[in-house]
Amino acid sequence: MAQEKIILGVDPGTSIMGFGIIKIVGKKMEFVQMNELLLSKYNDPYVKLRLIFERTLELIDTYHPDEMALEAPFYGKNVQSMLKLGRAQGVAMAAGLSRDIPVTEYMPKKIKMAITGNGNASKEQVAMMLKSLLDLKELPKNLDATDGLAAAVCHFYNSGVKVGGKNYSGWASFVTQNKERVKGT
Repeated sequence: MAQEKIILGVDPGTSIMGFGIIKIVGKKMEFVQMNELLLSKYNDPYVKLRLIFERTLELIDTYHPDEMALEAPFYGKNVQSMLKLGRAQGVAMAAGLSRDIPVTEYMPKKIKMAITGNGNASKEQVAMMLKSLLDLKELPKNLDATDGLAAAVCHFYNSGVKVGGKNYSGWASFVTQNKERVKGT
């Protein structure tokens, strides 16, 4: 019998959190779901973080993923945006780690490269390639959902191998790999 694995991919954001879920049966990838959590209607940044955490837990408790892949925030021109994205990523990561789900981060260029073969591909190019790869009938209005799905597919293609990303199997591994980020007691 072919071994099955579920991968949850998350594109954390403070306006929209995109997510996608794929099932691996043997060496074949199957689409399960993709969607988004709309956060732009909330003004309080802490409410947004709570909602990201709660929705990620809900996805974990519903689909029971074996692994989780996150799109890592990238440094742009605005440091404040980077900090907000880092917080969003952190709460999504914390949700996974709280359920003992191994979490792997991938840089956006790495995800685009895995899906399209071009690290500078547009969101639209990534979405169209996913539509073809997973035989999707239609694409969502916002492409944040396909970004989350792309993180899951990238993880499958990389078989969870730590290449250009960080892999955490729980809080202890996160602390071990990030000593410079953790204050001593």
